[in-house]
This record gives sequence, C-alpha cells and structure tokens, in this order.
Amino acid sequence: MESNNGHHHHLDKASAAGLLIAFGIIYGDIGTSPLYVMDSIFKEDPIISPQTVLGALSCVFWTLTLQTTVKYVVLILRADNRGEGGIFALYALVRRHAKWLTVPAIIGGAALLADGIITPPISVSSAIEGLRIIYPNIQTIPIVIGIITALFLVQVFGSNKVGGAFGPIMFIWFSMLGTFGIIWIAKDWTILRAINPYYAYQLLFEKPEGFWLLGAVFLCTTGAEALYSDLGHCGRANIRVSWVFVKLCLILQYFGQGSWLLAHAGESLDGRRPIYELMPDWFLLPGIAIATSAAIIASQALISGSFTLVSEAIRLNFWPKVRLRYPSLQKGQLYVPSVNLLLWLGCVGVVLYFKESSAMEAAYGLAITLTMLMTTILMSYYLYAKKFQMWGVVAFMAIYIAIEGSFLIANLVKFMHGGWVSLVIGAMIAGLMFVWYRAFYIKLRLTEYVKLNDYVDSLKELSRDISIPKYATHLIFMSNASRMSEIESKVIYSIFQKRPKRADIYWFVHVDTTDDPYTMEYKVNVIEPDDVIRVNFRLGFRIEQRVNLYFKKVIEEMVKNKEVDITSRYESLNRHNVIGDFRFVVLEKFLSFENELPLFEQAIMKAYFFIKGFTTSEDKWFGLDSSAVKIEKVPLIIRPAENIKLKRIYS
Repeated sequence: MESNNGHHHHLDKASAAGLLIAFGIIYGDIGTSPLYVMDSIFKEDPIISPQTVLGALSCVFWTLTLQTTVKYVVLILRADNRGEGGIFALYALVRRHAKWLTVPAIIGGAALLADGIITPPISVSSAIEGLRIIYPNIQTIPIVIGIITALFLVQVFGSNKVGGAFGPIMFIWFSMLGTFGIIWIAKDWTILRAINPYYAYQLLFEKPEGFWLLGAVFLCTTGAEALYSDLGHCGRANIRVSWVFVKLCLILQYFGQGSWLLAHAGESLDGRRPIYELMPDWFLLPGIAIATSAAIIASQALISGSFTLVSEAIRLNFWPKVRLRYPSLQKGQLYVPSVNLLLWLGCVGVVLYFKESSAMEAAYGLAITLTMLMTTILMSYYLYAKKFQMWGVVAFMAIYIAIEGSFLIANLVKFMHGGWVSLVIGAMIAGLMFVWYRAFYIKLRLTEYVKLNDYVDSLKELSRDISIPKYATHLIFMSNASRMSEIESKVIYSIFQKRPKRADIYWFVHVDTTDDPYTMEYKVNVIEPDDVIRVNFRLGFRIEQRVNLYFKKVIEEMVKNKEVDITSRYESLNRHNVIGDFRFVVLEKFLSFENELPLFEQAIMKAYFFIKGFTTSEDKWFGLDSSAVKIEKVPLIIRPAENIKLKRIYS
C-alpha cells in the first residue's frame, strides 16, 4: 500500500532519536486523555457500578485497539504521500479521481482545525484542576488562560526552541501513567477481565442508556488523527514502535483507574479525579506539574498541526493566502500569525465560556469524529484507486463507518450541552474553505486565455519602439496560465493598452502546486531568444513560495548556459556590463460592477473578495521584493451585462 516511498525510505527505519521525537510530537492529545475520560464517563452515569466500570474499560481497550492501532497505526500510516500524512495529504493522493472527494476533505480539515481550538483548553484545565485537591478554593481559570496565552506567544520563535524537551517529558508522563496503573491493577488483578469484549457488549446493549456512554469513551482516541498527520515529522517505523509502549502505558493507567473505581463502587466521584486518586499524597504536586507539562505539549502539537494543515489548505486552494513564516531551517517548522491569533482567541473564548474541563468535555469529540469519518471515506477511495480487492475495500469502509458512525450518534447527545460550539466553529471554517475553493474555480473557468505566440511579433516591435519610455529591462508577469503556450488576456491588455510597457525581455512566470509535497522543479520555454521567455515552477504543497529567490536561481543557470543576456541594453551601461533591472507585475482582480452573476455565484464572489481584503497581498505571498513589484488592479468581468436598452436622443 506504500506510495512513492523511494524518496522517503527513512519512513520504515526506527531510531532512538526518532522515537523520542515521536513521543514529543504526536502523543500529546491521546496521551493526556486519561486526565478526563473516566471522569466524563461517570459524569454521564454518576453512581460507580462494576458493570459500568468493566464495560467502559472494555470499550476503551477495544477502541484503542480497533480505532487507533488497526485503523491508523497499521492501515492508514501506509497511505503516505511521499512521506507525508494527514487528511489533505491523503486528499492530494486521490483528488484526480473524483471531484466529490473535495467534500470529505473540506469537512475533515475544518473539523480538525475546530478540534485544535478545543484541545488546549480541556487538556490544560484538566491538569490544573488537580490543584484543587491541595488548594480547594484556588481559581484555575486565570492560570489556564495564562498558560495558554504564554504558549501562543512563544510560537513566533518556532517549536524547535522548546521541542528538545518534549520527548523526555512525555516519556516521563507515560512511564508515570503505566507505573501508577500497574500499582493499582496489582491490588485487584480481576480488573483485567475487562479485556473481554462481552463487557463492552453488556454496557452498550443491555444497560439502559449504556450506548450513549460511547460519546465519553470516544475521548480516549481523539488524538489518533495526529499519528497520521505527523507522519512526515516522525516516520512510520518510529510511530509504530513507540505506539507499543504508549498504548501499554495508557491501558495500564485506564485499568488502574478501573481498579480504584471498583474499590469505590456504590459511590459517586463527587469532583474526585481517578488519575490523581491513583497517586500518593506526597507525589500530587510533581504529578500535577508533569500532567500540566504533558497538557502544554499536547496543545503545542495541535497548534503546530493547525499551522501545517492551513499551509497545505492554502496550496490546495482551500484557504486564503495568509502570511506564512518559517522560524528556523528545520523541516516542518512553520508559524502562521493570523491562525495563531484566531486559535488563541478561540481557546480563551472556550475557557471563559465553559470555565470547567468537565463542561468542555461536552464540546469535545464531536468535531474529531467527523474528521475520522472523512478520513475513512478518503482512505476507502484510496484503496479502490490502488486496485485493492473490492471485498477488502468494502469491509474496511463498512467496519469503520459503523464504528465511527456509532461514536458520532453517541456524541450528538452532547450537542445541546456544548457540542454545538465545536460544530459552529467547524462549520465556519468549512464555509470559508468552500467559498475559497468555489471562487478559485469560478475565476479559473471565466478567465480568458490567449495564445502567447500570437503576440510575439507585437512584443518584439514594442521592445524596439524607442518612442515609448522603457518600463524595465526585464519585465516579469506572474501568470495563472498553466499551459506554456498560453497567457491571460489581462496580461496582454496590461502590456499594450493600460499603459504600454516597453521592456527588453518579457518574462511570464507561472507557479503550479503539485500533489507531491516537496517537489521543486522548473521548466523554461524560450519563445523568442532575448525577447519572450516563459518559466513554469512546479512546487510541492508544502514548499514555501519564494518566487523572487527561485527566479534568481533560474536566471543564474540560464546565464551560465548562455541562454539569456541580462546585461543592460542601455549603451553606456552595457559597455560596463551593468546588469539590467528586473520588475515584477502582479495583477490583482476585483469584482467588476459590469456583471450579471447567478445569485449563488454572486454571493460566493462577494464573500471571496471581502475575505481577500484581510489577507496577504499577491506580491508578499509569492515572496517578491516589494521594491521591484508593480501591483495592477484589473476588473474580473464575469458574464458582462447584455441587452442594455440605451436610447440616443438628438437635440
């Protein structure tokens, strides 16, 4: 099932350093779930009963086995896109086969971003609220907001500044979970009988209202999607090997909590947290400190994942072109200021609205269930496209749609108790993605292209017409035309009509985003030597658009191969081998009043241009030097108004 692994053979090689990175990057979300899973289950069913304890543990064990281990670790990790994972990387593998696959990609991506707003508050709150055991009257909200704010402030420096400590801290966290888990299991070895799936069946189908506890059980696997999303950072082998240790520690902790719960059968939790009840009194403060550190790391992983997701969405035309920053040269290091601000506002809003982690649990899980369902649909189509046996494809899809569909139905009970928050956030993000995607194709469909060869003679004549002041020695137009032989009619209009632009050499540059994440290629078509040249860049969907830098590299290689002369054409400067000036022209479209759009498309385009007003300009997005760039606004005339009844009168 591996795809294009020749360039990423390291995926299947585990190393000590790789395992430590995997601990630090990908297990924060799923690793902090023992803070709140059992609390959430017994909030729904307050009185502790052996049937609920054993049934819940059985559900947790088989959820981690079927959902996390089999689906993600064993199967989906094999669907890599040149070493990269995640729902958009999977979409890039299959999008050529069917247009409708855009729908699950948008829903899944939007739900994953919504999850990034819920995870930091619930993880940090769950850890900090443990302080109430020691200090019952402590106000936790200011502490939680302070930690979250500090976390978002340090993003500007890049996660590698603090990332070195993540792996060891998470290793200590999982070791702590496993140790206290086994200590309590040893007090009642009969708790291990919960591995029998019959107890899960009893809870779900024989206990009244038992099925609805699945919404709380699902919280144990919410971080499974991160295992796939961070495939490129950690490698398949490192994830699979480290997961064995992580799963063992998680299972031991859950069963240890189960043992404590059985020892208190007939009671209610009444604010007690099983994870902290497992710890001796002398270890509470260190335990809370380690838990808080793990929660911060979980939040960092979600934030970094959101940045990566948005950068991929931009290049797949799902997201506005916002400013991207690269704090270090380390692969995967990315900072998106606008997304950082929106995530911080969302997280603070969630903390202020829900106040307690127990209330946040209602909003948590619903969005990520949708992401998992969408990943199942895309993965099923991937298997189908790769010509796997149909019975296997159908079995995979049927099993996981049944499992995740059950979780979704159970989670819908949370809707009125706060679940609507994550769905509203997800719907807003999905709406933005849909508008941007549809607007891109509306513009593409209605942009007029002309044959470049038809204008070569005219460009040569203009170049030699000394009656027109020279605009630049080298004039470079950024073009949307993917075919080497074509150019937008708007570009021709800009050169000849808007203001005649005489130049010695006309360059037409196009950037094509590929489904391969790390492609860096270019192709040159010298249409007319020393007059008209076309350059096409092919950049992967994870490559930064630094066209200014890449174009200089192209020029250097062409000069070296004697394909172009870049010295100034002014006689006095030419004699001294002075290099001519380079000037970029970027055409920015605006919605013309001269159009008759269908109502739906009119709404899409108005929303598109409204949002565009808040985003990065085209020249900054392409990484162009602002001192050598001309921005020209041109009208996007769509379906010009017809049948204008205008009558001439004579005096």
